Amino acid sequence: MIFYESPRRLVGTLEDLCTAFGPDRPCSVAREISKLHEEHVRGALAEVLAHFRAEEPRGEIVIVVGGKKEEKGKVHRNKYKAVYGDGEEGEA
Repeated sequence: MIFYESPRRLVGTLEDLCTAFGPDRPCSVAREISKLHEEHVRGALAEVLAHFRAEEPRGEIVIVVGGKKEEKGKVHRNKYKAVYGDGEEGEA
């Protein structure tokens, strides 16, 4: 998920994301992309939140939050496999 956020709302947004997705969800916060003072902070949501509580955020902010990991043992069902095959040689 990708979010564009203002620096004055960044800490509150990261707090909300921690609550919604859990503090261990991976994320990256980039500021001033393609500019002289470009900065990237990566880690778990809780780690990135702690960084921006200590360092005042400035500039244009982009937040990227990692997706949920698949649960172990859960079988992924591909609804197209029956129609198109599984991509192995010789199958249609």
